[in-house]
Amino acid sequence: MTKRYAVVLAAGQGTRMKSKLYKVLHPVAGRPMVKHVIDQINTVKLDEIVTVVGFGADMVKEQIGDESKFVIQEEQLGTGHAVLQAEDLLKENEGTTLVVCGDTPLITSETYQALFDHHEQTGAKATVLTAKAPNPYGYGRVIRNAVDEVERIVEQKDATEKELLVDEINTGTYCFDNQALFQALQNVSNDNAQGEYYLPDVIEILQKQGDKVSAFMTASFEETLGVNDRIALAEAEKTMKQRINEKHLRNGVAIIDPDNTYIEPDVEIEPDTIIHPGTILKGDTVIKGNAEIGPHSEVTNCYVGNGTVIKQSVAIDSKIGNHVKIGPFAHIRPESSIGDQAKVGNFVEIKKTDLAEKSKVSHLSYIGDAKVGSNVNIGCGTITVNYDGKHKYLTTIEDDAFIGCNSNLIAPVTVGKGSYVAAGSTITKDVPEDSLSVARARQTNKEGYASKIKNRQKD
Repeated sequence: MTKRYAVVLAAGQGTRMKSKLYKVLHPVAGRPMVKHVIDQINTVKLDEIVTVVGFGADMVKEQIGDESKFVIQEEQLGTGHAVLQAEDLLKENEGTTLVVCGDTPLITSETYQALFDHHEQTGAKATVLTAKAPNPYGYGRVIRNAVDEVERIVEQKDATEKELLVDEINTGTYCFDNQALFQALQNVSNDNAQGEYYLPDVIEILQKQGDKVSAFMTASFEETLGVNDRIALAEAEKTMKQRINEKHLRNGVAIIDPDNTYIEPDVEIEPDTIIHPGTILKGDTVIKGNAEIGPHSEVTNCYVGNGTVIKQSVAIDSKIGNHVKIGPFAHIRPESSIGDQAKVGNFVEIKKTDLAEKSKVSHLSYIGDAKVGSNVNIGCGTITVNYDGKHKYLTTIEDDAFIGCNSNLIAPVTVGKGSYVAAGSTITKDVPEDSLSVARARQTNKEGYASKIKNRQKD
């Protein structure tokens, strides 16, 4: 079997992005563009990937990690010059080399596979991935000869008026016979409007020496989008969102309004889940079947159990069990665990807390750094006072306890199994099992005193 390699071009700064962030690191669906490229070409089972880095090299390397080898392009002298930086790693190898830009996040693994297969089946020395562009302005044009073979590729600034009328464009992605590629790169000149070494010039060099040059046209121009500015970045984001949502719809997920639902690529959703408008699902989130998320909820890096409902709420880095009800307007902060059939209601914040099965925090409460048992009822306005200004402490509420409204539990403190805390209490000491704890001042009524206050205000 023919060996396969890839060279990923990721050295550009991307000045048109108007950003301090290097171009290939701009995210599409929450993932850097260049990472999308690496992920897709990895599915083709390559023998080696070499990424050409320049601006922001360390940051690009950090995102890609050990999935690629790296070479540095110290000066930005064009795409041909960039590929030449991989010469020492690849030039002696036999096989096929894919060259792809790190700012093309939408090309799918299926297209890469088809390009490789076409190139190897035709026996070409080079194969260009092309597409028909509705508006080809700015793209290199694919110029074919009388027998419909690729003769050369001409850049926009170097094209004649006749050549500018051609709508078949070079997508910037190629397959080459590896040794032919590096031999031809030695003859590429920078005699052009930009003074750069263009990789497409390799096509003309190969053609003139009698080598076969082929083209594989993808049916989707949209897929080949190169992201060079914020407008193209937004287009790529829209396309990726539609692609991801369509996958989930085909897998049995009900997305009520796909245009207003944002799901990142690593999210897993089981069939019969309902996703309402305004929902954002991010990171390594897993949502089991029959759940209902939204409207207007954000879930990041969470496990969400079967039949759970999350409405108008935010959940981050937490585990949420089966048949849980969350919201509206709840906030599940990191390192929390919500047990089966629990409830986290209106304007409740949960932080670094284990809330066991069938327990309820229904209204206007903050439960942080806590371990809450099963069948616990926490009344409206309850706060676990976990921070003394220097350290944070644990509050423990054991099974079947009842915490009255407007209670403060000053950690570290334990409320024993089956105990009651009276409404309005500030608990500073442990409450034994099966006890009633009342911690509030005795009420005093001063009759007629309200009139004195009113008269004082008039004065």
